[in-house]
Amino acid sequence: MNKQIKAAGAALAIAALLSLAGCGTSTVSKNISDDGRAGEVVFPDIGKDAWLKEGTFPNLDNLRRIAPGVTKDQLYDLVGRPHFRESLFGVREWDYIFNFRVPGGVKTCQFKVIYDTALRAQSFHWLPADCAELLKVASPSVERIAEKTPMPQRVELSADALFAFGRSGPADLLPQGRRELDALAAGLRGARETSRIRITGHTDRLGSTSFNEQLSLARATTVRDHLVQAGVPARGMQVQGKGETEPKVQCEQKKREELIACLAPNRRVEIEVDAER
Repeated sequence: MNKQIKAAGAALAIAALLSLAGCGTSTVSKNISDDGRAGEVVFPDIGKDAWLKEGTFPNLDNLRRIAPGVTKDQLYDLVGRPHFRESLFGVREWDYIFNFRVPGGVKTCQFKVIYDTALRAQSFHWLPADCAELLKVASPSVERIAEKTPMPQRVELSADALFAFGRSGPADLLPQGRRELDALAAGLRGARETSRIRITGHTDRLGSTSFNEQLSLARATTVRDHLVQAGVPARGMQVQGKGETEPKVQCEQKKREELIACLAPNRRVEIEVDAER
């Protein structure tokens, strides 16, 4: 009996792989350009074309790491294989069904990724469009600070979510950045004792080395000042800027706007917290 069950399971797995390696779904976007843009975005029908109709609950931190320039392997690592009958090889678009927990229940969204001719993701689309707003709330890493769990904690915030591009002052903080820092501050205020908070700014490689060092330090300083204004004790806080010296990704795009987008993971502020509740 066990051998029959294993054989049946293997057959199902092979069938699933064959379906993914076969032809793409018949419902595809129209007029996809070489640089990964669609003249008309078309979402496939969940009822007819999805092999995983129930979708998945994605990791929000992973979703926020998806940016122009990611490869199929990188996207697969972040959110898994596409949920529709699209080939893993050669096709120019992947589609997903994602579920998000929202007040009152669960919101289901479709997410489309369109690739350029080099098979690097370049454009991203949501159905309905307001699903993109779900990524703008405080990240799970920030929310975990507010939970009653042991510390230390390490939080990584996207500089693009915190600041306008190339800016670093308090007036340059974006609304999403303020929300994330306020959520972090709320968790830190609830800690019984905070012995050390190290705030480190990082930049991409664009601009001079000296400019990037100054920018990264200025951003870390602004984050510290915002936390202090939000009621977090300044005692034990340390700030430093590492500029472009610790990149997370390497990008070679020729067009400046594409290069800026690809280098987004390098622009970040890391916050290490050693505290007890």
